[in-house]
Amino acid sequence: MTTVQNIIISIVEGLTEFLPVSSTGHMIITEKLLNITEDDFSKVFTVAIQLGAILAVVVLYWKKFFNFKNWQFYAKIAAGVVPALILGFLFSKRIDALLESSTTVAISLLAGGVILLFIDKAFKNPTVDKEEDVSFFKAIMIGIWQCIAMIPGVSRSAASIIGGMQQKLTRNAAAEFSFFLAVPTMLAATAYKLLDHYKKHGGFSSDEIKQLAIGNVVAFIVALLAIKFFI
Repeated sequence: MTTVQNIIISIVEGLTEFLPVSSTGHMIITEKLLNITEDDFSKVFTVAIQLGAILAVVVLYWKKFFNFKNWQFYAKIAAGVVPALILGFLFSKRIDALLESSTTVAISLLAGGVILLFIDKAFKNPTVDKEEDVSFFKAIMIGIWQCIAMIPGVSRSAASIIGGMQQKLTRNAAAEFSFFLAVPTMLAATAYKLLDHYKKHGGFSSDEIKQLAIGNVVAFIVALLAIKFFI
């Protein structure tokens, strides 16, 4: 992977992470269009640079994330991420196998696009318009919905936003909670991928570390601008 290819993929990640269109699916498509050879590192890279994009949420919502008096916020986010931690651990190998399938990505993207056409009509009369009113049960249910995004091509943002709307959150409240939930989810996914790669290959080369650093910085900057525009 060249630096130019890295930057292109990272821009795609930053733009699509918070849209309900599957950033992973679009990165896989981009890698194939750029004729990037798929190997163990490319799989790690695809997951790891999502953390850079996710950290943009922490910067933009720093008052929420660093208000240590509001322990309920942390508890609800923790509750919401538990389903992904459990299923991700149990089915990690199956998920990795699906990452290699362009057909799976294509079908998931198409199905997701069709579903989004009818979401607003499916979930009417929302009653929750802010994070403080999200119960622990609702947080867990949204976390379960988010797990659908383990299928490549299924958007994590879309799955969790739809889950939020199904739990009577307004579109804005569902989007914001999706952003919050993304932080521990992608932190855990990235840590797992990095550790797994380290165990298999004994570490990362200097070039791989450079590629990860560039990808995360670019994804962070682009995502920062994207969130401010999209919300």
